[in-house]
Amino acid sequence: MLKKKERPYTAAVVAAGGSARRMGGGDKLLAEIHGVPVIAYTLLALEKSSCVDEIVVAASEGNFLPITEVCREFGISKVFKVVRGGQERADSVYKALCECSLQTKFVLVQDGARPLLTPALAEKVCQKAYEARCATAAVLVKDTIKVVENGLVQQTPDRAFLYAVQTPQVTDIDLLKGALCKAAQDGEKVTDDCAAVEKLGIRPAIVMGSYDNIKITTPEDLDIAQVLLERMGTEQGRNNL
Repeated sequence: MLKKKERPYTAAVVAAGGSARRMGGGDKLLAEIHGVPVIAYTLLALEKSSCVDEIVVAASEGNFLPITEVCREFGISKVFKVVRGGQERADSVYKALCECSLQTKFVLVQDGARPLLTPALAEKVCQKAYEARCATAAVLVKDTIKVVENGLVQQTPDRAFLYAVQTPQVTDIDLLKGALCKAAQDGEKVTDDCAAVEKLGIRPAIVMGSYDNIKITTPEDLDIAQVLLERMGTEQGRNNL
């Protein structure tokens, strides 16, 4: 673990502006597990991370006030600002980047809907990014992946080389700003921040994530997250709140 004076000032940007179409009309970020909103688990992990100096949340118009209240209720003292996000995820992240403190050198981008983030994982990705300029958590895929076109299999990539990318993703803030600007200018839609950086010819480093670090997308994911949080116990579950 790097001490604060030994590492770059690092802000966390929480992407919390997405829709919840697959949640059956409910808001996945405000859905509760053990009476605690999903977004609160995410923010608490960042609050406890020794590598995060401040947090900027990019929220949708609909959950701007509720998320602000969650920050107050759960004592998330590192939250620097809650901003209104943009049309796309990349727009929201860029708007949040522009609100980070001027002293920020690196930024950790985290999906608000990944409540099983641990401070330890955040710190591992940060330390790798400080060396490589950009790093992401990822896990090896377990299933065989097929490339399909018009309903027919075209090829089967070797899964030994395939990773499912997660967050956190940590990047030099100037590099990420430039990458997102370039993607927007080129009309490129990027689904994660590393993809934007890759288009500049830079190869992000991989840090082994956790299969527990799921993203809440469907109502069934809430049930899975509940079981996983119970198993985590005092590390990040309800006993830690």
